[in-house]
Amino acid sequence: MSEPQPRGAERDLYRDTWVRYLGYANEVGEAFRSLVPAAVVWLSYGVASSYVLADAIDKGKKAGEALASVAIPGFTINRVCAASLYVLGTATRWPLAVRKWTTTALGLLTIPIIIHPIDRSVDFLLDSSLRKLYPSVGKPSSS
Repeated sequence: MSEPQPRGAERDLYRDTWVRYLGYANEVGEAFRSLVPAAVVWLSYGVASSYVLADAIDKGKKAGEALASVAIPGFTINRVCAASLYVLGTATRWPLAVRKWTTTALGLLTIPIIIHPIDRSVDFLLDSSLRKLYPSVGKPSSS
């Protein structure tokens, strides 16, 4: 999931364990958007937002390490699913149910691919901006 921890380094529950994937619950919701009621998608955002809140509280207690983003991954999966549903609708004659399930599968398969690039991009953005203004704010342990 992340790079090995240096000897003696504290393991970050929110970045170095399975708990990290709770932050991507909204992507799962987005992937299933065409198959489930909107309330289920909103619930998935609640789970992901709860993860972010818990991570932010944890990081606040540990000198303000950066929190993971919900908006960027959610938007990314939303656009992947919307684009794939559109392309499948114009490029195939598959039944709508097959196109929706294919879109859902593509959305779910995209999640593990986007995690690390998005995390690294957010770290780079923070390293290039806020962390220069506030040097006491530490970098995440998996960077």
